[in-house]
Amino acid sequence: MSEAKPFQLDPNESRKVGYIPQKQIDYYALRLHVIAGDLSANQLKAVAEVAEKYGRGEVHISTRQGMEIHFVHASNLDTARLELDAAGIKMGACGPRVRIVMGCPGSATCKFGIIETKAIAKELDRRYFRTDTPYKFKMSVTGCSHNCAKATENDLGVMGGLLPAWDKNICIDCNLCVNICPTKAISKQEVNGKSEYVLEESACINCSVCTLSCPVNSWTASKSGYTLLIGGTLGKIPRLASVLKKYIPTEEELFNLVERSIDFYRKNGRKKERFGHTLDRLGLETVKKEILGE
Repeated sequence: MSEAKPFQLDPNESRKVGYIPQKQIDYYALRLHVIAGDLSANQLKAVAEVAEKYGRGEVHISTRQGMEIHFVHASNLDTARLELDAAGIKMGACGPRVRIVMGCPGSATCKFGIIETKAIAKELDRRYFRTDTPYKFKMSVTGCSHNCAKATENDLGVMGGLLPAWDKNICIDCNLCVNICPTKAISKQEVNGKSEYVLEESACINCSVCTLSCPVNSWTASKSGYTLLIGGTLGKIPRLASVLKKYIPTEEELFNLVERSIDFYRKNGRKKERFGHTLDRLGLETVKKEILGE
């Protein structure tokens, strides 16, 4: 009796729809489309059921808030996908295209959150998920400089940020802000026999620690908005993202700069070259000027 032939699935097409070939012949991992790490309880039940029926009863949580069901036989891929689809769970993506968008809880539940994150993540996903790029392209939205969603490690990151300002008229000179500033950007100086608290803006990371912690609200935000970062990546040649622009005041301007950034990468990136390495090859300042239209 002749041996059964392996299922012939086009590797490129299978990766587009979240079917990732394993090293075991005819077995695949199903990569699921999870936006900013959120699934409903009913969706989690559906994932568990599909993993039990078509996998080995296990679910892998990826480093980017995604989910994968491993050891699904090729003959069950479409059936498993349809069952997930019925629960409102789409397939993820692999290969040279935009992947799922990460996101932290943001201002909805986190006291440090400066921006709302989930709506931004969903809109980025709606506009760009699975669109082709020169190489893999990853995005993240994080509510503040605590950077829980690792915006600096993604090709494009959105981070909430604020610039604090000190009001001497209500300050009680408790020195708390000096002690808690994570980068020692706040210092205390004596001027004409009175204490003054000074912010070194170049050292400030635009977090909300001082504005949240001051017992009398002498530190408040003089301006706030979105910080857009570009060019972060881990992998074989790690690179932290570079700041494109700080204190972006509106979603309209934010999404316009996101579009310009992705468009630049599509036009100028080389095959299998991450966005950050494109920036290094062409020169960061040159790229920033073109994206910002300066």
